[in-house]
Amino acid sequence: MNKAKLVMVIMALAAILSMCAIAYAIALGSVLGVLGGIVLVIAIFGYSFTMKRKFRERGLL
Repeated sequence: MNKAKLVMVIMALAAILSMCAIAYAIALGSVLGVLGGIVLVIAIFGYSFTMKRKFRERGLL
């Protein structure tokens, strides 16, 4: 597994953990936690897609 794929796996795990954080915040009844988790998911997905495009342009994926 090359470094680019390892980075993408780590980003996928970060996205999964942030989705779990949303579920945990819902269970606690924390509106602020839910909003924070949603912002975190959007940020991680955006960064991941940008990084994936750069990896493809460089021929690493």
